[in-house]
Amino acid sequence: MSTLQILNPTAEEVPKRIDLEVIKKKKINLAIFGHGNVGSKLIEQILASKEEISKRRDLELAIFAIANSSVVLLKGEGVNNSWQQEIETLGEAYTIEKIGAFAREHSLENLIAIDNTASGEFVDNYGLLINSGFNLVSSNKIGNTKSLTFYQNLRLELAKNNKEYLYETNVGAGLPLIDTIKLLHLSGENITRIKGVFSGSLSYIFNSFSEGKEMFSSVLQSAIDKGYTEPDPREDLCGNDVGRKLLILARELDLHNEFEDISIQNLIPKGLRTVDKDEFLRSLKELDVPFQIKKKRQQGDEVLRYVADLHGDLSREDGAILDVQLVSVSKNTVLGQLKGSDSLFEIYTENYGDHPIVIQGAGAGAEVTARGVFGDILRLSNKGS
Repeated sequence: MSTLQILNPTAEEVPKRIDLEVIKKKKINLAIFGHGNVGSKLIEQILASKEEISKRRDLELAIFAIANSSVVLLKGEGVNNSWQQEIETLGEAYTIEKIGAFAREHSLENLIAIDNTASGEFVDNYGLLINSGFNLVSSNKIGNTKSLTFYQNLRLELAKNNKEYLYETNVGAGLPLIDTIKLLHLSGENITRIKGVFSGSLSYIFNSFSEGKEMFSSVLQSAIDKGYTEPDPREDLCGNDVGRKLLILARELDLHNEFEDISIQNLIPKGLRTVDKDEFLRSLKELDVPFQIKKKRQQGDEVLRYVADLHGDLSREDGAILDVQLVSVSKNTVLGQLKGSDSLFEIYTENYGDHPIVIQGAGAGAEVTARGVFGDILRLSNKGS
């Protein structure tokens, strides 16, 4: 007959307990440039989530710098919810070198600089930031749409310093588009075409205008009121923003295109292109007649969509054709069934043939874009910046 013996282990035999509290968390130090719509939402999201992230992922996020074009708030221990008041009282003039020196003085590691500006001038600081030890995250498209020489030199600088640059929100706000295209391209899948509605604001405008009875000016005013457009909606209507997004995707495929290569249909009547913003906003009704004519010229089952199209021979560095234009499409197509302010991207490849990979989702709004930027920050944080 066997018996079960319960033995009392000696002190030497008791496994040592791990005190989880003493495990050193990885601290990520963030410098945020631009605290307008997207920037302020991002700061709110980080401050609201940092405690939960610390518990679940052993990451400690600290925003040590918040800057606009003229002043910066610097706090070695990280800012709190009073940052807006503090930047008013404690903000000081700065240079990128000063922020880098502050990080070194306070022994701050795992540095990430986040560009939420729309400034071409600020993009010229990317090299300084990289050389000061920062990885980069950006919602600003300009860094990827300047000259091809700048674009290529930036990648060389990143490689030389073993740093990374993430910009998923450059196209499609928070949608996993650029990552998908990168993976397809790097895996050897030959992408033959990318087309779709790249602008959430123009998506909302033409989805509403095509299906409803309101005049174009009323739909546009609604988009302005909802915050879907830029403060000056001509920045959306001129098509340059969509063109920049198309160029970014072209360059992800190693195509050697410049912005000037894109054929862009400007939707603003010539007489309203150079007037000041206030006069333009008072003159919205002047857009009604031309857009009503476009609407009436369509077949019964057609709707208007502002479409970006990357096509041609994409196997050649100089073989791409880049078009951005207002087109009529059948309501029975994927593009024709688009609703709300969604963006939609169709990715055609050799293996998938006529059946594209379709990525669709929210394409407008500061909250969505900020969430996408936050996602890039967390991706970098997990890589051991």
